Amino acid sequence: MNILAAESENPLLPPLGEIIIGLIAFGIVLLVMFKFVAPRFEQVFRARREAIEGGIERAEAMQTEAKAALEQYRAQLAEARNEAAQIRDQARAEGQQILEELRSQAQEESARIVARGAEQLASQRQQVINELRGQIGALAVDLASRVVGESLAEEARRRGTVDRFLAELDDMATSGEGAR
Repeated sequence: MNILAAESENPLLPPLGEIIIGLIAFGIVLLVMFKFVAPRFEQVFRARREAIEGGIERAEAMQTEAKAALEQYRAQLAEARNEAAQIRDQARAEGQQILEELRSQAQEESARIVARGAEQLASQRQQVINELRGQIGALAVDLASRVVGESLAEEARRRGTVDRFLAELDDMATSGEGAR
């Protein structure tokens, strides 16, 4: 304790020369900080703030642009759907028209085939009738010559007899059809 009593100075306080040198050094460091470092920090902060604000503005602009593109896409999609519906309806209408045309062509072809068949049938019927008349005529002449006992070989007589016989057959056929 003697040592402490011998010194009258406070041991916690540094010597006055060191305090002055420390204050000058602190002032120089503070001056350098405010003169060079603080403006650089301010510049970096400003650039960063501008970059962030610019990024936000660009993001907002891009978001607005994206919304516009989305609306345009939706409009184009709706237009494409409408166009597809129109094309489907048109294709259905054309299909119906083609079916109707094919149906009418088939009916015309069927009518033409039936008419041709009817013509062929009538032609064949007439041919069969003519053949049968010839055969019936020959048989009738032969039978009549046996019944009559004279030859009906003469052409004129035979024709007259055959024509009368066929006329009687036609009269019987028409009167038989009328009775039905």
